[in-house]
Amino acid sequence: MQEPTFLLLTALADQPRHGYTLGEEVAEISGGRVRLGAGTLYGTLDRLLAEGLIRVEREETVNGRPRRVFALTPGGADALKAESERMRAALREADRRLATAWTLPAGGMA
Repeated sequence: MQEPTFLLLTALADQPRHGYTLGEEVAEISGGRVRLGAGTLYGTLDRLLAEGLIRVEREETVNGRPRRVFALTPGGADALKAESERMRAALREADRRLATAWTLPAGGMA
């Protein structure tokens, strides 16, 4: 799963949000490291809609402009859980290897 997808699904895990707020949430979740431009944000949202991972919960008009509010689907929640577990497993392996590497003699060979 690509990082923008993971971050958008994470941003929707606790409540529905509209596009602009999703962009802000992604920046917050990533500690400001990831900022999605409008094209990437809405392109990814359209793809996630087509894949059934998110849905449009409602459409609003704010200051004369249409706004869609997105929500996570059960399939989206399952995909996020699976990716979270995959990432946890990779982190455990990285930690295990780092712990081993730093206990070996200089040069990294036993």
